[in-house]
Parts: sequence; structure tokens; C-alpha cells
Amino acid sequence: MTAKSVTSPSLSKGVGHALEVSLRGADELLPQDEWIKKLQRSEATGQPLRIKLGLDPTAPDIHIGHTVVLNKMRQLQDLGHTVIFLIGDFTTTIGDPSGRNSTRPPLTREQIEANAQTYYRQASMVLDPDRTEIRYNSEWSDPLGARGMIQLAAKYTVARMMERDDFNKRFKAGQSISVHEFLYPLMQGYDSVALESDLELGGTDQKFNLLVGRHLQQEYGQEPQCILTMPLLEGLDGVEKMSKSKNNYIGISEDASTMYAKVLSISDVLMWRWYTLLSFRSLAEIEALKAEVEAGRNPKDAKVALAKEITARFHSAAAADAAEQDFNNRSKGGIPDEIPERTVSGAPIGIALLLKQAGLVESNGEGNRMIDGGGVRIDSTVISDKGLKLPAGSYVLQVGKRKFARVLLS
Repeated sequence: MTAKSVTSPSLSKGVGHALEVSLRGADELLPQDEWIKKLQRSEATGQPLRIKLGLDPTAPDIHIGHTVVLNKMRQLQDLGHTVIFLIGDFTTTIGDPSGRNSTRPPLTREQIEANAQTYYRQASMVLDPDRTEIRYNSEWSDPLGARGMIQLAAKYTVARMMERDDFNKRFKAGQSISVHEFLYPLMQGYDSVALESDLELGGTDQKFNLLVGRHLQQEYGQEPQCILTMPLLEGLDGVEKMSKSKNNYIGISEDASTMYAKVLSISDVLMWRWYTLLSFRSLAEIEALKAEVEAGRNPKDAKVALAKEITARFHSAAAADAAEQDFNNRSKGGIPDEIPERTVSGAPIGIALLLKQAGLVESNGEGNRMIDGGGVRIDSTVISDKGLKLPAGSYVLQVGKRKFARVLLS
């Protein structure tokens, strides 16, 4: 499902544009009529809306799948609204059960603090740090105390909590649900109360938690927030959601050449979805580019543009240009400007063993398989003889399209 725009001649140009930006690539915007009223009030008063995104620092790094919601935050930030990047240092100690069929063990305080140190630095590659409010939910969660926690829990029923899909499935399957797991959506919802949020963003798997925030704001006498859910980005395979465990991800801290090459590896179909969710180009520009491809332009041109845009965002325009040149050089059988250097002794030495000692393969057997497949080059020449022994000298070894080493053999 994708959120649909409801146009109205009564909307001003500014509000209409803000609504279009809000809905771009979104799964749901709830309730849309309330969001329009908030936008109209903001335009009339000049008071920016407060837009919240919370991320639990459960791992030290984030991948570009995580940036789908960050991109939306940046788009709303560019409209002049206040964006709040909330680091869930308290909620991480509980462990988010969303989408899980078992209890997730909470991290230690040391693990949380170590992970949190890198989160904002990485998020700042997308958000404008000078216009971003950084908060930690331990600010108000720790002082709540036992009495406050009990009072908070009294504002939500067990029946409502059991409407949550993952809890319901686990209960029916006879799987355990710990009481502390009920506290997670309550504490995430309480964040919206503490921050007086107008809009909260999250992935589609966070919808229940975001709705709890709306309920609690009403309980505390606040105007309830609207919620905007963004789809989970498919990974490089175009099937599973992007995940490190699936090895179908692009880490935002990966080097420019790797990032560029990975974007180019996605399918032509997936490319357009990535454009919608990851690119900062306008929808009109994307549609024009798509029309050109449908009219006969090589889709690789569009994919190259996307790869350069994403690489430049997390590195620089110069790094993206260099990554493009490096990729082209490799695809033509050329040698990159910068490759690792290795010193190996024992000449004369068999080619498979040399590949292993140069760090290009993990075993002699893998080396031999690569030779059989025509995937090994020495000084740009394909090697087919597995019995080849190399005398002392300097060689550029290549395995596959992307593994190189300059070896000094003695």
C-alpha cells in the first residue's frame, strides 16, 4: 500500500506542496486531514511543526535502508519544520519486540553508549545538523521512576496491547511474552508526550508503537500527533528487506567505490523504487528520467546517476566521480590507481598459493576454481594454467572484477 494524495482547491500552494512532500514514497499518513490542519496552522502562524524520529542504537552502524525515514525527515526539515532526532538510549535497555516472535535481549548500558556515539554522526550525513534537535529519551524516562511508570501503564489496557500483531501471534502460539515488553510501546509513546510531537515517523513495522503515542498524548491532554510510516527498503536482491544478516545491504560507512558498485548492481525495476525513497530529486525529475528510459535511453544512465547521487551524499562529489572512473576501469579490465601491496617470499611459487598469500582467496582450492572459471589475471592477462609457478618479481594480481593486489615476490 502507498499513501495517496487527496488534492483540494482549498489548499494553499504551500500546504499542497508540503502535503505532496509528506506523501512521497510513504506507506500511510494518519490521519491525513489532521496533518493538513497542522500544516495550515503552521503556515498561518509561522510556527514550525515538531517532527520526531526515534532510533534505538542497537548496532554501531546504519545502512541506507535506515535512511529512508531520515530522507523524509530531511525533506520536511527543508520545508522549515523542526526535526527531532531521538536516540532511544532508555528504550534500548528494554528491547523492541516489534516484528519478533521471541523476546529480544536488551543491550548493556556500555553497548548502548558505544553505539549511540556513532548514530548522530551518521544521521548527519542526511540531516542538516545545524537545524536538528538531538534528544535522548533517558532525559525524561529515568526520572519517571517506579511510581511514574505505574501511572503511565494505567493509561493503556492489556486488551489494546494484545491487538498488536506480534504479541497476538506469540500468545496464540503459546510463546512467552514478558511483562517488560509491554513497556516498550508505552515508553516510545511517552517520548511523544515529552517532546510534544506533531508528527512521528517510522517504518511500517512501527505503526502500533506510533499509534500508542497518539493515544498517550490525548491521555495527557495534548493534541495527538499524526503518524507517517515509510516502507522498508528492499535490499540489493530486490526481494528481502535490506539487512546486514541477509548480506544485501549498503552500509553508509562503506568506501565510495564499493557503495557505487553496489548501487549499480540492483535491477532496473528496483532502481525506480530506490529513486523514490532515496533520491533527493523531485518526483517530476524522476518521472522525466523514467520517460526517457521508456523511450529508449539506456537504463544504465539512470542507474549511474542514482549511484553517483547516493555515493556523493555519504562521501563527496569528487569521490563519486572517482568511484565511477574506478568502476569503468575495472569493467574494462583495467587496474585501479590504488590497490593493496603485498610482499610474499618463496619464489618460485604456485599461482593458487600466491593468490592465497596475497589475500585474494581463502584457500588453494578457491584459487584453482577461480582459475578454472577464467577469473584470475596477472598483469591484465587471463591465467588458465593451474600449474603455473611464478619466479621472483613484481606482479599485479586480479581475482574477479574487484579484487586486486600488487605483489612483490622474492
